[in-house]
Amino acid sequence: MGDDSEWMKLSVDQKCEHKLWKARLSGYEEALKIFQKIKDEKSPEWSKYLGLIKKFVTDSNAVVQLKGLEAALVYVENAHVAGKTTGEVVSGVVSKVFNQPKAKAKELGTEICLMYIEIEKGEAVQEELLKGLDSKNPKITVACIETLRKALSEFGSKIILLKPIIKVLPKLFESREKAIRDEAKLIAVEIYRWIRDALKAPLQNINSVQLKELEEEWLKLPTGAPKPTRFLRSQQELEAKLEQQQSAGGDAEGGGDDGDEVPQIDAYELLEAVEILSKLPKDFYDKIEAKKWQERKEALEAVEVLVKNPKLEAGDYSDLVKALKKVVGKDTNVMLVALAAKCLTGLAVGLRKKFGQYAGHVVPTILEKFKEKKPQVVQALQEAIDAIFLTTTLQSISEDILAVMDNKNPTIKQQTSLFIARSFRHCTSSTLPKSLLKPFCAALLKHINDSAPEVRDAAFEALGTALKVVGEKAVNPFLADVDKLKLDRIKECSEKVELVYGKKAGATADKRESKALPGKTAASGAAGDKDVKEAAAPKSGPLKKAPATKASGPPKKGKPAVSGASGGSGSKNKKGPDVKEIVEPELSVEVCEEKASVVLPPTCLQLLDSSNWKERLACMEEFQKAVELMDRTEMPCQALVRMLAKKPGWKETNFQVMQMKLHIVALIAQKGNFSKTSAQVVLDGLVDKIGDVKCGNNAKEALTAIAEACLLPWTAEQVMSMAFSQKNPKNQSETLNWLSNAIKEFGFSGLNVKAFISNVKTALAATNPAVRTSAITLLGVMYLYVGPPLRMFFEDEKTALLSQIDAEFEKMQGQTPPAPTRGTSKNVGGGTDEGEDGDEPDEGGSDVVDLLPRVEISDKITMELIAKIGDKNWKIRKEGLDEVSSIINEAKFIQPNIGELPAALKGRLNDSNKILVQQTLSILQQLAVAMGPNVKQHVKNLGIPIITVLGDSKNNVRAAALATVNAWAEQTGMKEWLEGEDLSEELKKENPFLRQELLGWLAEKLPALRSTPTDLILCVPHLYSCLEDRNGDVRKKAQDALPFFMMHLGYEKMAKATGKLKPTSKDQVLAMLEKAKANMPAKPAAPVKASSKPAGGAGPAKFQPVSAPVEDSMSSSVESKPDPKKTRGGGVSKAKSVQGKKMPSKASLKEDDDKSGPIFIVVPNGKEQRMRDEKALKVLKWNFTTPRDEYIEQLKLQMSSCVARWLQDEMFHSDFQHHNKALAVMVDHLESEKEGVISCLDLILKWLTLRFFDTNTSVLMKALEYLKLLFTLLSDEEYHLTENEASSFIPYLILKVGEPKDVIRKDVRAILNRMCLVYPASKMFPFIMEGTKSKNSKQRAECLEELGCLVESYGMNVCQPTPGKALKEMAIHIGDRDNTVRNAALNTIVTVYNVHGDQVFKLIGNLSEKDMSMLEERIKRSAKRPAAAPIKQVEERPQRTQNLNSNANMLRKGPAEDMSSRLNQARSLSGHSEATHTVPREFQLDLDEIENDNGTVRCEMPALVQHKLDDIFEPVLIPEPKIRAVSPHFDDMHSNTASTINFIISQVASGDINTSVQALTQIDEVLRQEDKSEAMSGHIDQFLIATFMQLRLIYNTHMADEKLDKDEIIKLYSCIIGNMISLFQMENLAREASTGVLKDLMHGLITLMLDSRIEDLEEGQQVFRSVNLLVVKVLEKSDQTNILSALLVLLQDSLLATAGSPKFSELVMKCLWRMVRLLPDTINSINLDRILLDIHIFMKVFPKEKLKQCKSEFPIRTLKTLLHTLCKLKGPKILDHLTMIDNKNESELEAHLCRMMKHSLDQMGSKSDKETEKGASRIDEKASKAKVNDFLAEIFKKIGSKENTKEGLAELYEYKKKYSDADIEPFLKNSSQFFQSYVERGLRVIEMEREGKGRIPSSTGISPQMEVSCVPTPTSTVSSMGNTNGEEVGPSVYLERLKILRQRCGLENTKQDDRPALTLLSKPSVPAVVSSTDMLHSKLSQIRESREQHHHLDLDSNQMHSAATTSSSSSSSTAANIDDLKKRLERIKSSRK
Repeated sequence: MGDDSEWMKLSVDQKCEHKLWKARLSGYEEALKIFQKIKDEKSPEWSKYLGLIKKFVTDSNAVVQLKGLEAALVYVENAHVAGKTTGEVVSGVVSKVFNQPKAKAKELGTEICLMYIEIEKGEAVQEELLKGLDSKNPKITVACIETLRKALSEFGSKIILLKPIIKVLPKLFESREKAIRDEAKLIAVEIYRWIRDALKAPLQNINSVQLKELEEEWLKLPTGAPKPTRFLRSQQELEAKLEQQQSAGGDAEGGGDDGDEVPQIDAYELLEAVEILSKLPKDFYDKIEAKKWQERKEALEAVEVLVKNPKLEAGDYSDLVKALKKVVGKDTNVMLVALAAKCLTGLAVGLRKKFGQYAGHVVPTILEKFKEKKPQVVQALQEAIDAIFLTTTLQSISEDILAVMDNKNPTIKQQTSLFIARSFRHCTSSTLPKSLLKPFCAALLKHINDSAPEVRDAAFEALGTALKVVGEKAVNPFLADVDKLKLDRIKECSEKVELVYGKKAGATADKRESKALPGKTAASGAAGDKDVKEAAAPKSGPLKKAPATKASGPPKKGKPAVSGASGGSGSKNKKGPDVKEIVEPELSVEVCEEKASVVLPPTCLQLLDSSNWKERLACMEEFQKAVELMDRTEMPCQALVRMLAKKPGWKETNFQVMQMKLHIVALIAQKGNFSKTSAQVVLDGLVDKIGDVKCGNNAKEALTAIAEACLLPWTAEQVMSMAFSQKNPKNQSETLNWLSNAIKEFGFSGLNVKAFISNVKTALAATNPAVRTSAITLLGVMYLYVGPPLRMFFEDEKTALLSQIDAEFEKMQGQTPPAPTRGTSKNVGGGTDEGEDGDEPDEGGSDVVDLLPRVEISDKITMELIAKIGDKNWKIRKEGLDEVSSIINEAKFIQPNIGELPAALKGRLNDSNKILVQQTLSILQQLAVAMGPNVKQHVKNLGIPIITVLGDSKNNVRAAALATVNAWAEQTGMKEWLEGEDLSEELKKENPFLRQELLGWLAEKLPALRSTPTDLILCVPHLYSCLEDRNGDVRKKAQDALPFFMMHLGYEKMAKATGKLKPTSKDQVLAMLEKAKANMPAKPAAPVKASSKPAGGAGPAKFQPVSAPVEDSMSSSVESKPDPKKTRGGGVSKAKSVQGKKMPSKASLKEDDDKSGPIFIVVPNGKEQRMRDEKALKVLKWNFTTPRDEYIEQLKLQMSSCVARWLQDEMFHSDFQHHNKALAVMVDHLESEKEGVISCLDLILKWLTLRFFDTNTSVLMKALEYLKLLFTLLSDEEYHLTENEASSFIPYLILKVGEPKDVIRKDVRAILNRMCLVYPASKMFPFIMEGTKSKNSKQRAECLEELGCLVESYGMNVCQPTPGKALKEMAIHIGDRDNTVRNAALNTIVTVYNVHGDQVFKLIGNLSEKDMSMLEERIKRSAKRPAAAPIKQVEERPQRTQNLNSNANMLRKGPAEDMSSRLNQARSLSGHSEATHTVPREFQLDLDEIENDNGTVRCEMPALVQHKLDDIFEPVLIPEPKIRAVSPHFDDMHSNTASTINFIISQVASGDINTSVQALTQIDEVLRQEDKSEAMSGHIDQFLIATFMQLRLIYNTHMADEKLDKDEIIKLYSCIIGNMISLFQMENLAREASTGVLKDLMHGLITLMLDSRIEDLEEGQQVFRSVNLLVVKVLEKSDQTNILSALLVLLQDSLLATAGSPKFSELVMKCLWRMVRLLPDTINSINLDRILLDIHIFMKVFPKEKLKQCKSEFPIRTLKTLLHTLCKLKGPKILDHLTMIDNKNESELEAHLCRMMKHSLDQMGSKSDKETEKGASRIDEKASKAKVNDFLAEIFKKIGSKENTKEGLAELYEYKKKYSDADIEPFLKNSSQFFQSYVERGLRVIEMEREGKGRIPSSTGISPQMEVSCVPTPTSTVSSMGNTNGEEVGPSVYLERLKILRQRCGLENTKQDDRPALTLLSKPSVPAVVSSTDMLHSKLSQIRESREQHHHLDLDSNQMHSAATTSSSSSSSTAANIDDLKKRLERIKSSRK
């Protein structure tokens, strides 16, 4: 039992690990109880057992193991951390529990596994169970299968992955163990329950008996869909919902859920892919070419066997497909054709989407082969093409299908239509967009009129299917001209059709169409009837439709879409009834005469050919009248024009008759239904007369009218051919002129560019210059619409001619094509629902490309060329590639059919010779441009291999590949690339180059897409593996791409995809997903117009190319277009899309249309968010020597949300001209978009820094021009640059100051100059100083000059970090080897000398003799005297005193900015200890105090100062040194702004409530305007003092005054509190408040909160609420050290004051508690040393015993809480912060902290004892070995600091007493004389005080001159001691100085032991916080003395003595002071007069 007692004492977890089984049993039992008790799943208790759970389940003792399993089950069920143990515990269960004989153990083991699945660890459990299936112990295998079955049965197939189980099933069925086979059978039945027949294929090969048994079992299963009975934790709510439904008796929804589940499993997914390429017979490719058909058959049979495998592994099947295609297409034996078709079917079925890349090759061949009649061949071909269709999309094979539709063979037409019908069944309204439907309908409509009935039937079936899929609304426009019988037939077919996806289509289609755009109607119907009814559109139709032609017919083949628009769907137009009159037969002359005689007067007909011209003229007049009165329906146009053409016809000699005749033609064309037949009659004559001087204009009018009736494309073609078939140059040039004009009027839609180009070329070659000029003008007009590609057709013209053409194009650059005014005019009101839907413009976009003539080059791609490209000799291969390149070059634009070229080029992409690879890539780039959007059919077989090249190890090859991919993607859009598995297969390859390039490319492309194919999800697993790639770049790119994948796939899908990762990886990836979720951009919104992309995403393919034109030829084009109906889709942008191919830019048509919007979008808080991201290092900090790609990409990404897309494309274009354009646009928009510019300022500046790295001067000049305007705007807007903006821009701007070009340097200097208006000069200074370190001598020189200018303009304040350091830096350059730099350095220092005088030498320090002599020489030469600058300022002062902002004479900047930048600068200094402004401040405050106590004094501050300065220049009375007493910064800090603010602040404390309210209102105005609030900087303490003095005044005086209206008081309170809240909302200003002031402020506010008198007032509660809010703001926003210190002192004072209210202390403590709550966030910004010193003092005043005696326990608890929090946050490091406490060892605080630390370390259970000992010994060591130097340095630092100076002196005194031999000489040696004497005097004062002597001896050892000159500028002394708190200097310091001054002036110091001074000096050991009242007293005495001292020349000496004596002695009586001061002020004023 002894043993027992041992282990019984152990803790539970130790028992669980004990070697005794009893101990373990007891441990497990206790653990079980503990687990059952813990309610919180996140309790830390769980973590103790993390490592033990595996031991629970694998215990060697069976009894103990059972208990362990129970405990483990409870643990897994309840512990939050249980998931971490999954792998080890489940593998333990499998190996050590499933082999146990006890059923209970197995049951518990299974339960544990299922519980792990429930807590979302299903995959890990499944993995372990599947491993268990390989166990040699059959028991384990059986248990694992049983557990898997149970899991599947309970959780369902969504949670349990079936594929891995099905994979091992056949093996289990073969086991020798019956138990395993039986269990396998059970699980097979369970699996079948979930996936039904999908299981049959994988189990086909098991034993037939077993299969039969299984099938019998399967039949017994219920038919309903199974439901999971158990749910994951995350699905528990679903479970509850299910139960509710069942209780309600309805489980409809459940069924619905499962409805989704069952089809999820695709049998194909469960199969293993088989690799067949290697199994092909070795001689296959020889045999398939053999002459004997039997051998070919053998080869095919071998393939047939292989492709029967239901799933094939991906590979390169191109050779096999090519061989099979050849058999199908060329083999004469039909049996083999059928066999090859079957092989293709097998391949397509086995490869699925992976076969898609070969589909384009095979489809045309199969369709052509349908000419075979044999049923088995036709059936085989049908099966093949259907299988192939499923591997690709209708979009990608549409070209091939449409090409075959025109075949003459009826069987081919029939089978193609049937194939289309079958294909449509697989479509939905989204995959069959209108853009695709239109060409198919057009082709099918021809077939329904075919002579062969089978063709008609097939076409009806196809159209019926289309109708069913997309709904009537989408199809009807194309069926407008189909007669009713046929329409009914189509509808009948539609009803019979059964769709693959059910009838989802119509509704969505209808919805889409409702967004139609008016004005796009029309040609839809015509599309179908294009050829059939070409001729006769009545005028109404065509006029409306000129623009719509773009949409007509299938223009894909490059045919001009000429007549197509002739009105098929005119039924929707107003003049609907006439639409049918499209064709007009040609009538004979007799018939015409007969018809004409009906409508014309008989005389008219007779006189037509009269020989008398007057009769003919009369006849024409009658003719005209008749025509004018005729009705459109009755007008026989053809008859009338034939009459006009009757002899003399167009040979008419009299010009008047001729003019009339031409006018009548125009009238007929306008008023009648004018057909092309009629037009043919007159056109020849019109063209003949177009050059006539007198009749030319009438001829042109007639032509225009005909063009309006018969459409411009047709008319233009006729007119051009007629004009150029005759030889009259005048006619030719006028025809060209007419056409130029007509194009502008009608737009460019449907024009046959090809025909024009040949005619224009003829014209350009003409000898007549007029013809050439007209041709060039026409080209200019065409250029407006077509853009740069137009030039390609004329590149072979002569240089002189080409330069003329270029000049014309240049003229057109930037112009907008005018909106068409004709051709659309009659469309208005023609019907509102005309425009079908938004797809129209897209097609327009692609049609322009088709307008350009495309050359068929397939015949040039000969077998010899292909052989060359594949030759073994690289030189021959190169020749082949060169040939291909030249073929494409010659053709310019080519048709998509390029024969065998793709395969040949693909082979070259992996050529061993990298030069050839690059050449191939450039050919592919050419190909993309030449082929246009049609290149999309080659994406799978050529595009994807280009992506493979991205993995090349050579950088230049990768770059070329990327450029090629981009060129392709620009033409095709992204859909084709993302479809299928090809891209994911590429990403799968573990090639770091490939991965990073591909991910980078996707990250660039995905954000711009509005939708992506679902196949994108296939890339996600590989993306995740990239996130963990070994290569850092790959990881980086993957992280960058993550948000864009998420943007399209959604967070849920992405998170779900992590399921297959290892647990560690999964956690990491999920964390990244969370991060990406925060950065996920929104999808690009659909453009404003209704022109949404066709759902299939064909959009980008069509019009990404549209970009360049808009950029090139018309950068501001679209702004001027108001009319939404105008057909730019067809006209303008069509023509332009081509040129997009040239430029790799991506703006699309829609974006062009949006150019009118703002270019900068204001994103709320966008800039702030970017700054936060940069601060948090979420994005790269903008800091580089040269910009790397990732910076550019990052900027691009950041701009995407706030810069217009089209502008962004310009900004990041590779061509510098686009940058110029972008800058021009930005300049234009600068004024109009101020807000946008400011909100994107950081991005604009960053982009401009990139431009600084460009080599192109024009861009640089333009950028600098823009910057000048930008900074002028910013300063007008009074904007202040943020630190982020400045640091990411200024350094790069400074680089440019070293440019060799003068003009650039000048501009940069001008910009730097202007920047000082929006960014403090003192902050600019360090940046420019950094620029002086450059290697570029020009830059060094310019920077030095700039520094000189800054000092000259802004005084020494700008020198950062201190003037000394800055000057030393500058002086280094005096010895530079470059002469200009030396000169610049010398000039700069001379400038400083002019401002600062001799002190410069002191600041510079030691210079080499040579340098010093150069400097001295230069100073001598510079004519200025040191004091000149200040004197100049001072002299100019008088006439400027009234003007607030006028002291700008010496500045480089305008007056308004002076204030802001000066004050900014002063603010920036507050962080440094430069006390240069001490003197001015004294004087400022003096006045304030006078005003403070009595608001009646009206004394202009500037006037007094000025008076004093005037005195300085009285040469007789004032000694010389006084000049130096006025610091050069006097004017700076005393600028009128500052004095005005001082004056207003002084009024705040006025006794007159109105005066105070007015002053507060003025200050509030300043505070509320961000840009002006800066002015308050430096005046905060002063303002707060005034404010709480007013609070005191209200409390003591106003509230007691019963006469006063209490509303007035409330008003004053609200002003004060409102002001304070405004102030404390600005952190930068709030932080300026010093400790003493904060203490008094809090005292005032808390007193106010406790004022019971306010409660009685109406508004009282509101006042309290506001004060409450204010206190919170003060606590949060003030400098945390100062406020904490102030509260501690306040608490100390309140506890000491026995009379004080206990409530007061309580409120102070509440404030302290709040501060403690804030500590975790603010701890790093707190000066802990100071706080601990305050606590130490507090504990000294209130030892523990004394605190315990307090009535309340709160004080002691508050202190403990504060200390505890500090300990918790800082840990042992807290002990390092006791440096300010004298004898730490005696401090109660240190002991307390040590105790706390020991306690917390013990609690943490770490080896605390050692740590504490170590810690304590370390502390002791520190205390004992405190390095003397460090300690002294600390003390001197304090003496040098403003607020700790007294404390420092006291410490120094103590130290000297303690170590009498200590040497402080070294510390004093480096400081100024003044400082040394100050320290000595201070020590003497303390000594005398301690010894009870009251008088302070005067110091006599300092030369008066030295003294006076030092007072204003103790910069060097104080700053060298490094105070950084920027607070007020203690009054005692001022007093000391004043005493010396008094002695100098012969005044006594008899009564100087002024109360405040003594109170301050009497407690040297406690550095009391200088209370603001003390400050005021000291300042009051100063004002008295300084006034007297400076004005004694006017005053009687006796008066002065008595005044001084009385005023100083009565310092306690304020009233006396004020009266005295008033009198004195009066005297001063009178003396001035």
